[in-house]
Amino acid sequence: MGNSFKTFLKHTAKDFHNQSVNPPVVRASTIIFKSMKDIRKTQAKAIKNPTGGHYDYGRQGTSTTYILQKILTKLEESYHVFTTPTGFGAVFLAIFSVTRPGDEIIAADPVYSPTRLLTENFLKEFNIKTSFYNPHDLKTLEKNITKKTKLIFVENPGSNSFDFQDIGKILSIAKKHKVLTAIDNTWGTPYFLKPIKLGFDMSIVSATKYYSGHSDVMGGSLAVNKKVFPKVKATERITGLRLGPDDAYLITRGLRTLDVRLDRHRENAKKVAEFLSKFKNIKLLYPYKKDSYNFRMWKKYYSGASGLMGLKIKCKNINSVRKFVNSLKLFGYGYSWGGFESLALHQEYRETGNRKFLNLAKDEHLVRLHIGLEDPKDLIADLKKALKFIK
Repeated sequence: MGNSFKTFLKHTAKDFHNQSVNPPVVRASTIIFKSMKDIRKTQAKAIKNPTGGHYDYGRQGTSTTYILQKILTKLEESYHVFTTPTGFGAVFLAIFSVTRPGDEIIAADPVYSPTRLLTENFLKEFNIKTSFYNPHDLKTLEKNITKKTKLIFVENPGSNSFDFQDIGKILSIAKKHKVLTAIDNTWGTPYFLKPIKLGFDMSIVSATKYYSGHSDVMGGSLAVNKKVFPKVKATERITGLRLGPDDAYLITRGLRTLDVRLDRHRENAKKVAEFLSKFKNIKLLYPYKKDSYNFRMWKKYYSGASGLMGLKIKCKNINSVRKFVNSLKLFGYGYSWGGFESLALHQEYRETGNRKFLNLAKDEHLVRLHIGLEDPKDLIADLKKALKFIK
């Protein structure tokens, strides 16, 4: 077998016992042992090798979930990967593993809106304070660090506004002040960016998106380094945030074609971006323009770009923007992304969250596009017809 990860994805997790190219789905609540001595032996193995897949109860996982974890650990180049029932479950697990009452968190201003609700509102009840930094001015990050700061939470690129940050500089600041770091890497996935290898303590991916690729499963992954592993392991065990075997199977199936799909998403998105860049009233929130800060920060850290992009449309009449989105025939309307199909979503101002550093004028509107696996010529023709409604 070759050393390429692309080759690994195609040949891993085979079930030679049953002569199947796919792993079996093992559904189990009770794990059966030969004797009490055998139970104790397994428990001792789990203590000695906590990432080895030694279970004594179904909540801890089965061979199906273990296989997925091993694949993702290799992809992330991390110490271990925890899998959760949803992508946001991985966000929750990361934050609750390393923070306690009296601690402080600093998060990127354009984080995913549920992440903002968790950090800004819900954690207040646990006496955990969150402040937000400007992704384009990291002085706003460093000046907020105190002795109580336990975690810097990054989302790159920023949700909705697609801000690419100097994540290397963020890591330097965190290291200087001895603060833990986590990043939501759902946009790029470890196929295009490996955060643990770069120096992050935790890396989050919503497996619902590109890992699955078929819009038919929910899941999340949290990759960790050896330093934070004990804290996350203890929190995962007590919260029960564990992915089920059926979902693990579907995500493993999707991962077989992750590279092929992401390469195609990237090619299609590039062609769509080239078309949209010709419109003066549209600012593309995607790394395509070589002289832009966004492009430089993307190029500095990423090996590729995925299919999700934003459009900042300058238009006095919001109904024109709504008509543009509603006139698209090949783009579905709905939340999430990362599947084979293209999606469009008009981000109303209230939906961008309680942002502190979002520069959006009254005549500027955000539209999010996920460029799927359709023929890009058809997508461009669809966009061309719908754009006539923007006045």
